Amino acid sequence: MSRVAFLPGQIVLILHFKNIKNPKIHPKKISQPASMTELETLRHSCAHILANAILALWPEAQFAAGPPTNNGFYYDVDLPHRITPDDFERLEKEMEKIIQAAQPFQCEVISRERALEMGLSGELAGLGARSRPSHFKLDIIKRIPLGEPITLYRNGAFTDLCAGPHVTDTSKVGAFRLTHVASAYYQGDEKNPQLQRIYGTAFATKQALEDYFNMLEEAKKRDHRKLGKELELFTFDEDVGPGLPLWLPRGTVLIEELEKLAKETEFQAGYERVKTPHIAREQLYKTSGHLPYYAESMFPPMELHEDGVKEKNIYYLKAMNCPHHHKLFAALPRSYRDLPIRFAEYGTCYRYEQSGELMGLMRVRAMQMNDAHIYCTEEQFAEEFRAVNEMYLKYFHIFGITRYQMRFSTHDPSKLGQKFVDEPELWIKTENMVRDVLVRSGIDFVEIPNEAAFYGPKIDVQVWSAIGREFTLATNQVDFAVPSRFGLAYTTSENKKETPLCIHRAPLGTHERFIGFLIEHFAGSFPTWLAPEQVRVLPISDKVTAYAQTIVRELRALGIRSCADLSSEKVGAKIRVAQLLKIPYMIIVGAREEASGELSVRSRQNCDEGSLPKENFYHRLKQEIEQRSAC
Repeated sequence: MSRVAFLPGQIVLILHFKNIKNPKIHPKKISQPASMTELETLRHSCAHILANAILALWPEAQFAAGPPTNNGFYYDVDLPHRITPDDFERLEKEMEKIIQAAQPFQCEVISRERALEMGLSGELAGLGARSRPSHFKLDIIKRIPLGEPITLYRNGAFTDLCAGPHVTDTSKVGAFRLTHVASAYYQGDEKNPQLQRIYGTAFATKQALEDYFNMLEEAKKRDHRKLGKELELFTFDEDVGPGLPLWLPRGTVLIEELEKLAKETEFQAGYERVKTPHIAREQLYKTSGHLPYYAESMFPPMELHEDGVKEKNIYYLKAMNCPHHHKLFAALPRSYRDLPIRFAEYGTCYRYEQSGELMGLMRVRAMQMNDAHIYCTEEQFAEEFRAVNEMYLKYFHIFGITRYQMRFSTHDPSKLGQKFVDEPELWIKTENMVRDVLVRSGIDFVEIPNEAAFYGPKIDVQVWSAIGREFTLATNQVDFAVPSRFGLAYTTSENKKETPLCIHRAPLGTHERFIGFLIEHFAGSFPTWLAPEQVRVLPISDKVTAYAQTIVRELRALGIRSCADLSSEKVGAKIRVAQLLKIPYMIIVGAREEASGELSVRSRQNCDEGSLPKENFYHRLKQEIEQRSAC
């Protein structure tokens, strides 16, 4: 059954209109794939060519799924031979033969009976009939709903159960390369057989392929896990638990600076700050609808037996802030004169991510969310949503994010009651509202049909780092159900009760994921305002130690993060240490500087800046920090 899934860093638009009590949802497994882009189609075709090449070398191979991915493609294979990168050259040569043969991709619609017959004969995902059935393909056939078309694709002797699409022939797959091998359970279930997952990537041109691998090499240097350790930002510890980051002092500065930025921005925009507990009773999440459908992503419940109470009390760690904020809205009588109400909180949430999905700061189990909920009337929605978009643009400017896009996902009317909530009028109304705001705001967006959440349209906010690596910063989702579940209401000017609209937004996502992005975006060379240490004072000798400490005190009095390197190392070694820590500015102090009152300054970008009057440098530094310059 479909479930409401609120992800770290997402923005959820929860819209509820009066007279909507119980949305009609009729879950049904949908096996039809979403439409593919040209690049995805190319990669999907390359996955078939990979399977064909594997069969040419190991005819006994059994295949499961072979889809395109964000960065390439893979095919899951069951094979006694353990494929390693040492096999890639042979596989790529076989793939080249298939590509040069320009084999047409031919689609054929077949009956369920014929599909089962071909699976039993081993023809599916094979080069012809074999002694063993295509057991993974047979299982996939059983999962296809009755009445849904079954298609297969052929190229040369290879035949695969597949919904497509593909390029016209194998010569059209462009440039490709196999990348790595991993293990994966069939259907992602650890109770199923473990398969080998062979990964590769493909692009339309050799230059695009080369650019991609150059980007990967740069990404390795910028990997937030590597830089996080080198720059002493955060750590993980087995005694604390996987996915639970510990923030070192330098990393804590990043958190506090981001929180300061958000609080200033939100205060100016009329937000009010709230605080909610880290745990709540089970009933809260049943009311919100997160239980039972979101239980697998929540930490296990805690049972408490309180004195004098027969019933056991069940508590959960907070996985999302929205139910708590709805309770805050409901805590007091609300009038139309009070709206909009904007509750903001840096609430820590806990999600039980699978251990195999944890990845540095990008996927964690404890996260601090830049969360807020805006409760407003239908007439106020456009202005409030526009203001949220403008907040995004402000943050993009501050962090030097020049490439971004909002992906507006809408519903498919033919799948109402199956994949989407069966409320056609609400779909049209809410999609028009969101679309109108995006157009009027001049926001760069693309519209993607049939990709909405089951309960409403959504907007995925995509950003690209300085090296062109794509990140999902947040997701806007529209929900028709939650406000009425909590009985949220305000009194109208006509003294009637109405349910408010609720915009759930978190422009900076979670600290963890956003800081991971920023580390890679800036390669650890944070702008001065964000840098954990903004200035390091380097005395040339012990004779000027006291003066170096005086400079540190002066800088700290101005709110500038600084310290002195009082080690016995020579100044050249001190400079190298400061550069490795990517500190924006170094002040070198000797007898001459102490006598003149000027400072010998080195910057991270421009190296030696020469001698500067102390007051001038302090003023310049203070201004750079206050303006939050991105350079």
